[in-house]
Amino acid sequence: MFTLENKVALVTGGTSGIGRATAIALGTAGAKVVFSGRRKEEGEETAALIRDAGAECLFVRSDVSNESDVKALVQKTIEAYGKLDCAFNNAGIDPPSKSLHEQSIKDFDKLMSINVRGLFLSMKYELQQMVSQGSGVIVNNSSIGGLIGFPGLSPYIASKHAVMGLTRSASLDYAKQGIRINAVNPGIIATDMIDRLVDETGGTSDDLISSIPMGRIGQAEEIAQAVVFLCSDAASYITGQPLVIDGGLTVN
Repeated sequence: MFTLENKVALVTGGTSGIGRATAIALGTAGAKVVFSGRRKEEGEETAALIRDAGAECLFVRSDVSNESDVKALVQKTIEAYGKLDCAFNNAGIDPPSKSLHEQSIKDFDKLMSINVRGLFLSMKYELQQMVSQGSGVIVNNSSIGGLIGFPGLSPYIASKHAVMGLTRSASLDYAKQGIRINAVNPGIIATDMIDRLVDETGGTSDDLISSIPMGRIGQAEEIAQAVVFLCSDAASYITGQPLVIDGGLTVN
């Protein structure tokens, strides 16, 4: 277990899936956790789970595509705990699985407003605080889709490539200021997104499993532990890097 004792961690999109699992894992590792999301009921459920794990937390209802919401989220973190040691930018959505010419402009714009603009805004205000402190760690949730392509998901894949571009370039901007910026790149993980993808394509979970060398779908908690590692001092010489967690899928 990597320790985050006396650290303050922020998680966007922390009300379900990988975000929820990571908020709990950060708290279990010793951090005080602030997490955001748009759904109040699920936020309260996550808060109860974090407190059950013995950690202190704060839920802030927030939309990462809204600049004033993001600015307020970071401000509330500082007001509550006085600093921001690490952030996991997880908030994101996925579009319907369709060929590019069938994708709607409305869906594309919504996707980019959250997955790219939302990430940019989150990093902007997190970094303002971290620069003033002279330290900090950011982990962005990309995807193996930020490194390779998949049919039927062009806008989503484009957004995750953008996540990697922001991660790599920003890591160079802040490397000499005591701030590390990395990404996790999950493969096929047991989340609502994968369930929707299976439904839309008419496939089965067995079809997905057959493509994974380890022979199973990953769990949100496995991504969460990778984030805890990247936020910890054990990863003190790692910046600007993707950490691929995919059961060997992209090795083929």
